[in-house]
Amino acid sequence: MADVAQAAGVSSQTVSRVSNGDPAVIDSTRQKVLDAMKELGYRPNSAARALKRGDFRTIGVITMSLSSTGSVRTLEAIANCASRAGYAVTLIPLDAPTQDNVRGAFTRLGELAVDAVVLIMEVHLVDTTSLTLPPHVKVVVVDSDAGDRFQVVDTDQHQGARLAVRHLLELGHRTVWHLAGPEESFAAGRREAAWAAALREEGCEVPPPLRGDWTPESGYEAGLRLADEADCTAVFVANDQMALGVLRALHERGRRVPEEISVVGFDDIADAASYIPPLTTVHQDFARVGELCVDAVLRELRGGSPGGGTTLVPTRLVVRGSTASCPAGAVGEE
Repeated sequence: MADVAQAAGVSSQTVSRVSNGDPAVIDSTRQKVLDAMKELGYRPNSAARALKRGDFRTIGVITMSLSSTGSVRTLEAIANCASRAGYAVTLIPLDAPTQDNVRGAFTRLGELAVDAVVLIMEVHLVDTTSLTLPPHVKVVVVDSDAGDRFQVVDTDQHQGARLAVRHLLELGHRTVWHLAGPEESFAAGRREAAWAAALREEGCEVPPPLRGDWTPESGYEAGLRLADEADCTAVFVANDQMALGVLRALHERGRRVPEEISVVGFDDIADAASYIPPLTTVHQDFARVGELCVDAVLRELRGGSPGGGTTLVPTRLVVRGSTASCPAGAVGEE
């Protein structure tokens, strides 16, 4: 900095102000300093400046999984929104959803000097019923039931499941079967609960739910069972990948979609419109989830009160070719 100051004919303090983007430096002086920096090959040490300010321009993200559609697309959205705000993202995936692993991830992020943390929960911790986080950490949680203690951002899972069930009932189906996600998943639990509640509210029978693990393979196995249910004319599947497996199984068993059985998925992944038939599904706005997470983090960094509470991002139903009116003469039809 002393060399730059001497070359530009200014004080070291002025060089420091230019390095930190101080708007009080007049343009002509700023340009002289920048020219001197370029000539001397000087680059400010951003790490040292961050330590001095206590502002690292980095958001830590802890995620329980990098295999599910929800986690990957949420992470992508957070990274994009953080980048637009001038922040980098440091990612720590956990190999198991335990309280010890969460605690260790926060310790590691503290060593890496991040300003705040977004925790993508997705599943229940296996070793405790209540999430405990280090005190005085600025944190936003995604996809959890911890809204009474932390800021939580989530898709409105209940609304999405109700949209799917209502759509199928309005097409004249007497009831709707359900292929649920894994029991440890927050999202799967909410979708299953909303599906059952929507059927009960309409006075419909609630069939026993089937359960998968989010993969097409588990959807295929469940689809083979559904194909053998003579009174099954409509299925709500908890994600699009399992719905793909269901479509394959129904096709192999000669059950036509949507002429005999209607199928609705959840997520609206990029490939859903290319399924055969194109999949009717519930769209999740992952970009908005990421935006709200970063907005909440930035509010905390600017001194806002974190508090608790859950912010829900609305869903919408995307109707394609996998749903149709209940077939005439279906079992149970009046």
